[in-house]
Amino acid sequence: MALLVLYLPYIFSIVLLTLIVQKIRKTKSYSTYNIPPGPTKLPFLGNIHNLLSSQPHRKLRDLAKNYGPLMHLQLGEVSAMVISSPECASEVMKTHDIHFASRPQILATEIMSYNSTNIAFAPYGNYWRQLRKICTLELLSLKRVNSYQPIREEVFSNLVKWIASQNGSPINITEVVRSSIYTIVSRAAFGNECKDQDKFISVVKQSIKIAGGFDLGDLFPSARWLQLVTGMRPKLERFHRQTDQILENIINEHKEEKYTKAKDEQDKVEEDLVDVLLKYEDGSNQEFTLTKNNIKAIILVSELTSSKYIQEEKLVYSSKI
Repeated sequence: MALLVLYLPYIFSIVLLTLIVQKIRKTKSYSTYNIPPGPTKLPFLGNIHNLLSSQPHRKLRDLAKNYGPLMHLQLGEVSAMVISSPECASEVMKTHDIHFASRPQILATEIMSYNSTNIAFAPYGNYWRQLRKICTLELLSLKRVNSYQPIREEVFSNLVKWIASQNGSPINITEVVRSSIYTIVSRAAFGNECKDQDKFISVVKQSIKIAGGFDLGDLFPSARWLQLVTGMRPKLERFHRQTDQILENIINEHKEEKYTKAKDEQDKVEEDLVDVLLKYEDGSNQEFTLTKNNIKAIILVSELTSSKYIQEEKLVYSSKI
């Protein structure tokens, strides 16, 4: 024991020296690339201090005036490029779009989208291309979109009737429109009868509120303990368990309903999103198959996308005012 105490400082020094050498090698590897200019970095923090503001987009604007339309920022362990001109944006989005097709992996997408297996966050490759093909040919075809027209007409007709019934009383138009769009997307995804629809929408709203904010752990992915200290991982995992159970019930209900109708040999009914995706799980499609978790991830992103669209429209409307 005494010998261990004697050599403990030397062991600690060796470990610390190893970490410093790895850091230096990583820095040298970055220096071999032609990195765009950017503001001076602080040790470990990088350029996080340059964005500390209630309006970080204005900070980025001011930095771009000094360092140009293509700027490099080191945000903790994350190396980021900031594009602030139409010409550079065209280079990224059109000329070199394949190289920038994959989105960065962050904690929220890892947990909520089943290890980033939906079309919004899946890495670019064969899996993503197959998902895009399914969406283009099956989910977003003209025939499929037109089949949802009765749902849209019913929901917005009820919305207009409800607004008219308020007799001039003040209403939160953003909230009622948000609720209507949630209803349309949910009914298109799950069908007209889904006992967990309202609960699912509520959980999705709470998940977006938590996952949509800033998390320090995303800037230091190697320091996983930060995800626990900030409380982000436990919260996301709790909401994930809730959504997973609801999606599990929805999928099982559709499978049972499909079996019952096939047994009764009833007339074919209009398929919803879940019905279409289940065709790729049962093995009937030989070219491409989906696991149950893949299906859950795709269903969930349809709700998240609709909510994100509503929030962006709200921001645009507020900015115009």
